[in-house]
Amino acid sequence: MGTAQTVTVFGAYGHTGQFVVAELRERGFLPVLSGRDPGKLKEFAQSHPGLDVRPASVDDPDSLDRALAGAAAVINCAGPFATTAAPVIEAALRAGIPYVDVAAEIEANADTFARFTDRARAAGAVVLPAMAFYGGLGDLLATAAMGDWTGADEAHVAYGLSSWHPTEGTRLAGKVSRERRGGRRVRFANGQLEYRDDAPPTLEWAFPEPMGTRAVIGEFTMADAVTIPSHLSIPEVRGYMTTEAATDLSSADTPSPAAVDDSGRSAQTFLVDVLVRSGGAERRAVARGQDIYAVTAPLAVEAVSRILTGRTKAVGVVSAGELFDAPDFLRALSSHLSFELSH
Repeated sequence: MGTAQTVTVFGAYGHTGQFVVAELRERGFLPVLSGRDPGKLKEFAQSHPGLDVRPASVDDPDSLDRALAGAAAVINCAGPFATTAAPVIEAALRAGIPYVDVAAEIEANADTFARFTDRARAAGAVVLPAMAFYGGLGDLLATAAMGDWTGADEAHVAYGLSSWHPTEGTRLAGKVSRERRGGRRVRFANGQLEYRDDAPPTLEWAFPEPMGTRAVIGEFTMADAVTIPSHLSIPEVRGYMTTEAATDLSSADTPSPAAVDDSGRSAQTFLVDVLVRSGGAERRAVARGQDIYAVTAPLAVEAVSRILTGRTKAVGVVSAGELFDAPDFLRALSSHLSFELSH
């Protein structure tokens, strides 16, 4: 790559941000460490001597401009994205650089599409929200599963998590989303997001072996409900979560992730099973790996690498499946997750 390209990481000291910084360095990029808390930023920077440190506040556009100055791209890892996404996108547009975030918040991602689609397209800019385990991965899998289909009747995204020890950021983002929904739950049906007051169903999902059939919470809606229908003609996008993981998430006593290896990954394993149906036909794509937070880093950094080297198919506010060659992207992550496609 020659001279290392600089990528600003906003929220660099957060749980996911630290994985992103490490992945950028592994891939030969030069991270700029940025975030809202100067104390936490300084403390984190001690483990990365020599990297540029630039505190910034979403309430101070000039500080964001300084944080992005000279960068080739920005990755926003700082939630809640209801607060951070728009100001950092604005700064990226001023700087004329691509914006990538790891938002799992459904409403924040919907806001990004609604607010910035026209401006980003007119500027020829790339704004890529939800480039993470939730949102980006499911969309890539659904796009890969679709293959040459131009539309489908329904998409099912089933999450087989062995456990879910949420970070502080996950809990805060969930709280913000619940408040925005007035405590209601959400699903994507009949071509739109629907908000409901009833309890979600408990069902069974036949995951691929060796996981097999498991109890799941049905209509467990994640960011895929925004990313997938943003470019695929699918009126029903249904999510499922293994009951054990859903219970972990809802319990206030569940601890944060604990590292079990030198990279900082937890022992959590995942299987994402995506099924698309059209008429009587079915197609499936499956990904397996370890630690949903850790795997977000290679997803986001691979995205930045492809954007900066022109391996993209669109401009504007776009989801991963629309922006990239989905099967090729997923195969490029073979050291981080396995990918299987059944047509």
